[in-house]
Formats: sequence, C-alpha cells, structure tokens
Amino acid sequence: MPEPIHVTKAVVPDFQEYSGYLEQIFNSRHMTNDGVYLRKLENELVQRLNITRVALCSNGTTALQIALHAAGIAGKKIATTPFSFVATTSALLWTGCTPVFVDIDEETLCMDPAKLADVLDSDADICGILPVHIYGNICDVESLERLGNDAALPIVYDAAQCFGSKYMGKSLFDYGDLSVCSFHATKVFNTGEGGAVFARTNKQIQAIRLLRAGGHVGDIHIRLGINAKLSELHAATGLCLLDKTADNIAGRKTVSAMYDALLPERGIRRPKLRPGLVYNYAYYPVIFDSEAIALRIIDSLYRENIFPRRYYFPALNTLPYLPLPGQSCPVAESVARRVLCLPLYAELEEASVEKIAAIISGIV
Repeated sequence: MPEPIHVTKAVVPDFQEYSGYLEQIFNSRHMTNDGVYLRKLENELVQRLNITRVALCSNGTTALQIALHAAGIAGKKIATTPFSFVATTSALLWTGCTPVFVDIDEETLCMDPAKLADVLDSDADICGILPVHIYGNICDVESLERLGNDAALPIVYDAAQCFGSKYMGKSLFDYGDLSVCSFHATKVFNTGEGGAVFARTNKQIQAIRLLRAGGHVGDIHIRLGINAKLSELHAATGLCLLDKTADNIAGRKTVSAMYDALLPERGIRRPKLRPGLVYNYAYYPVIFDSEAIALRIIDSLYRENIFPRRYYFPALNTLPYLPLPGQSCPVAESVARRVLCLPLYAELEEASVEKIAAIISGIV
C-alpha cells in the first residue's frame, strides 16, 4: 500500500529550536501555571494579530467553556449553529446551556442571520449567540452584530479554525464580544494541544484568567473555575511555529489551487467565501449532489489509503443526547450528509492531488 494520506498533517517545530526551549524549561522546573513562555506567546499573538487581549488555554473546548462563563451566559439558552465540530455543542452542554439550533446559509455554511432573527422572535428566553466561522470563513458579522445589539445579547464566536483569516483588514478574532480559537495539532497554527480566548475588555480578560486557573489566586478562592492552563511545553511549541505559519498558509493555498484546477465543475461545489475575507486555507471542503456519491468517494479513496473526513457529520441538532431534541435544520442536515474535507497540507504532493481529483472525477 502507498503511504497514507490523511486529511491534514501537523506542522512540527524544528527539533533543535524546540530542544533549546526544553532545556530552559527543564532547568527552571516551571512546567505550567502562567509560565514565562505562556506569557511570551500571549504577547506575540497580541502583536502579530493586532489584537488587544488574549488568554491561552489548554484546548479550544475549554476555551469555549470559559468564554461562555465570562460572557455571563453559562447555564442559559443559547442560539447556535448545527454545522460544526461536536465540541461547539459539547461546550454548551458542559456549561449547562441549552442549545437552540439556527440553520445555516446554503452558500457559506455559516449561521443564517434571517433564520436567527426568526428564532429570536419566537424564543424570548435566548440569552446569547454562539455562531461558528466555519472552515475559517467568516459569518455575516454585520447582520449578526445588528441582531445581537437589538436584542441586547452577547455574541461569542467559535473561531476555532480561523488563525490567519482576516476580514476587512482585521483578524477574525476581533469580532464579537468574545471569540475563541483552537491550537490543536490539526490547525494552521498549533501548540500541539491548546486554544485561546480573545477578549475586548480588561474585566473580561481578568475573569478569563481567573476561570482558567481554578477560580483562585493562591489561597484566596473567588469563583468556580477549571484547570484550563496551557503548559510551558505547549507554549514553546507555539513559539517555534509562529514564524512558520505564513509559509504554511501559502503552501495550503497552492494545494487548494491545484484542487480548484483539477476537480470537475459539475456534481461538486465549494462553500462560498465572503467578500472582503483573506482566507487561511484551513480546509478544502467539497459538497456533492448526494450522500450516496460522497460515500462512494470515501470508499474509493480509502481503498487507495487516502483519508478525507466528513467534516462535519452529523448535523449537531440530530445528536441523541440533546436537552431539546427534535429541532429541524434541513439545510445543515442535508449538507452534513454530502460534505467531505479533502486532504490539505502544505507538503501534499501534486501527484497525490491529481490522484484524488481523478478518483472524484471518475465518480461524480
């Protein structure tokens, strides 16, 4: 069998550079708890992303849970999207929230503002909005912000996939009351495991840092918290990889252009990117005409040791453990059955892209 081609391949630090960080960490014995490298990485992110406040966390899911608490909407009814990785809904459920699902826009696959307006009109108990910038493609932030302001509801963006994406000259993390990113190994920029909350005010960032550190300062216990600290080992990974991110995105853009040129024009479509977006090429999602075709393509690629992913299946409103089952989101349910993310990483060879495209072309 040929070497496996997975949906992505993690970017890793230069071994010698990372070893230098390890030596200093081992000598200091300071492995976690607001270490020097965590603070250095937070400062670097502020400067490079041109944002004001960030708090690093152990992963994107805990970051999202903390953001919900910091926004004051934990335990409440929250309008959210049914089309995302399961962690979006999991974070809501783990914080005692009740998800109210708002169907997606057919073209962008992000939350549909018109459908959000309908949901807000019909349910006065909704206390917050949790949209997702899916695949690094920005939501209709202007419409969502208008709806949030009119209803006096905070907006927390799940921007897990957005590192390197910009809209109207700003990082996607600069939208909403709070936004959250994942630095998982599969992401454009990673710390192995990790995440971050991006805040607008000093009050928010102080609350977030307290929440991630168990809710206490020394022996003074202030509020319920959780251990969501990022270790120095993970922070050092991020410091090593920051300078590689631009090249990583450029390489992914090149591979994406190969797919664009080789895939058939009929029987397959791509999500539409919003005008004004500088995209980070986090994923290469394709939507087929039917689930049967998508499953045939999966089977054919698997037999060649090529592993796309059904990002994202199933639609989250169909999960069996929801507190409000039976919510209908027909667009998300249809797309979730027909979408695949094809392998995409900077090192993916042209011959591999040609093979993947040829297999797909022979089926659609």
